[in-house]
Amino acid sequence: MTDNEFSILDELYFVASYPDLRSTLSLTDDELCAGLKNLLEKGYIRILYPDQDTEHDYDPAVFSKHCHDYYFLATKAGLVVHNSI
Repeated sequence: MTDNEFSILDELYFVASYPDLRSTLSLTDDELCAGLKNLLEKGYIRILYPDQDTEHDYDPAVFSKHCHDYYFLATKAGLVVHNSI
């Protein structure tokens, strides 16, 4: 896990919107979207959209285009990995 991915997971113990993550983390939009994409592909986080209570399937073909619109939350697997490092 990269430092960026670790920092992102650190913020996702509770639901967070993309703008919240962007304001909290000192990452560029490209770095943040790339880190989120990698965490999604590993199964460490999930997407919530259009609101904080509705889980949304990860679609790699459209994720980068809509990255800024989603909410995110760590999965149990993501929390286990995060806490073991």
